[in-house]
Amino acid sequence: MKRLTGKTIALAGQRKSEELSKLVENLGGAALIRPAQGTVFLDDTNVEKEIKALIDGNFNWLIFTTGIGTDKLYQTAVNMGLGDRFIEALNSAKIAARGYKTVNVLKKLGIQPDVRDDDGSTAGLVRELRAHSFSGLSVALQLHGDPAPILIEFLKEQGADYREILPYQHIPPKPEVMEQLVSEILDGKIDAVNFTSTPQARFLMAYAKEKGVEKEVLHAFSTNVMAVSVGKVTAQALREVGITRMVVPEEERMGSAIIALVNYYKQEEENK
Repeated sequence: MKRLTGKTIALAGQRKSEELSKLVENLGGAALIRPAQGTVFLDDTNVEKEIKALIDGNFNWLIFTTGIGTDKLYQTAVNMGLGDRFIEALNSAKIAARGYKTVNVLKKLGIQPDVRDDDGSTAGLVRELRAHSFSGLSVALQLHGDPAPILIEFLKEQGADYREILPYQHIPPKPEVMEQLVSEILDGKIDAVNFTSTPQARFLMAYAKEKGVEKEVLHAFSTNVMAVSVGKVTAQALREVGITRMVVPEEERMGSAIIALVNYYKQEEENK
């Protein structure tokens, strides 16, 4: 028996949505592509300004939070003829990194982080940073398109002088797609929502709040709609917006998240 037979899964990510749709369909389910985010890179002139600030800023600490953002900064520095100076700036500061993708990008640049998270989340990175003093120190914080309130709160509390570096930003998804997704959640038309990045959770609940149906959407997720998270970081973002009932795979991969959902339904059937 195909384990997703009779189940409708909404895919909140745009990346690899066609592959995931095929996987859901091969498992007997129906897939609905409902992008709850849109990613756009900032224009290069803005990124170039940030590169110069990073190279000339004599920062004590550089905190990197995403692999794609770290790579974007380096590639832009190379295009500006400042690749070597970018690496020098990294070598002359202490480095903190969140997530294995970020660590992998830094490793390719020959950089070993001084501090990294203990579980792939921003909260995990802050836990590890607490062993260090930041009072009066200068910190560059590479963000991933939306705010990192936990990290910023920590740096303020520590008395650090910090600068946010934004290589790219997430733009909100189309309102009509959000309206459709929220309606389907509330009307019981979908059985699960698959989240592949943190902004998707934030945009969905921000839209629900704006429309005055936040409680109803949270109730749906706590009862008949299962949230599926690609990994720990996205799971943390879901918890922060009030969604606590979810399936999270052991291995942080998009396909693994769908298989974890299959296993959840299989177990549910066996327990009946």
